[in-house]
Amino acid sequence: MSIVVALTIVMMFLFIGEWVSTLSKAYIPSVFVTAVLFLIGYWTIIPKNITEIASFTPNFVEVIQAALLIHMGTLMDLKVLVDQWRSVVVALSGVLGTVILAMGGGLLLFNWHTVIASVPPLTGGIVAAFLMSNGLKAQHITELISFPVSMFVVHSIIGYPLTAFLLKKEGKRLLGVYRSGNKGEVKESVDAHEVVKSLTTNQRFSAYKTPAFQIFLVMLLSALSLWIGGTLLNNVINKFIVCLVVGVVAHQFGILDDHVLEKAGVFNWFMYGLLLYIFSFLAAVTPQNLTSILVPIITMIILGIFGMFLASFLLAKPLGMSKSMAFASALTALFGFPADYIVTHESAKNIAKTKDEETFVLNHTLPKMLVGGFATVSVASVIIASIFLKLL
Repeated sequence: MSIVVALTIVMMFLFIGEWVSTLSKAYIPSVFVTAVLFLIGYWTIIPKNITEIASFTPNFVEVIQAALLIHMGTLMDLKVLVDQWRSVVVALSGVLGTVILAMGGGLLLFNWHTVIASVPPLTGGIVAAFLMSNGLKAQHITELISFPVSMFVVHSIIGYPLTAFLLKKEGKRLLGVYRSGNKGEVKESVDAHEVVKSLTTNQRFSAYKTPAFQIFLVMLLSALSLWIGGTLLNNVINKFIVCLVVGVVAHQFGILDDHVLEKAGVFNWFMYGLLLYIFSFLAAVTPQNLTSILVPIITMIILGIFGMFLASFLLAKPLGMSKSMAFASALTALFGFPADYIVTHESAKNIAKTKDEETFVLNHTLPKMLVGGFATVSVASVIIASIFLKLL
């Protein structure tokens, strides 16, 4: 198979996933659809190494993984995190509850490696799944290599409709307050558009900040981070955590723009590359072992979500949040941005009768969801994956 044909096929799998997700208003996650297409393809006609043929080689992934973590440090302003500290506390507590329940209950049912391979992707997104899959491959634990990516795919199917249900429940409560005219009962109303702006726009522009210059800065900081993590700290602190911290610091000091790789125009290509590399681990999945891993995956997801529920239930009242809102914030660990943005908008749109009502609901729900997703998927899951890699 030629490189052009291979690239055409893998990109077709990706866009079909995106289209189905769009048509279903994101209730069917794109990663699920794409994963199913890859599985069908691997079991029938496409070669097992199609992603590598399509140029997404281990060397390419080695280049982009550090760059993407540097980029993740530029996604959120620390001031927004401080302003929404209650959402951060609830979301991170949900992650802690997941780790405790999944580790405690999981070890009673499954072996050590199965549980360790499950927890990081359960508390985060694509990067955590990538780190654990690579770690399992490096440790030659081949029977579990596909486990993190399968976990990553399946938990989004469960988490998304559950979060949508909770957001609609919270939205109806907020609309009840709004329609009664007693808006003062609802605290912490902020302009959702300001938070979204901090997530999606570049506020500093210079004619000299060309894409090449932006990529140069990211790669320079990536190399510096890897040197600090590997040589200077001798891997005492995982090099990927160092990348994330360097990205945050560089962003706060104005060295890197918001969403730096998007401004450079390479973010989608890098993310597709990482996503396709992760899907390549599905080549090891057969119909027989898919059946065998579904039971531990679903069991671990149930334990993890129950941990999120307990943590959010206990903290909701002390932090002045409704139980539905607190639980929805904790569940952002299952998908992160932009899925949290989409599901929050869709939920508000479905229950509001006017534009003002929709704006009122969004101002109270969207900031919490976005900040919660950043704290869990972009930060906590990377740290947890780095720790769990040492436990394999």
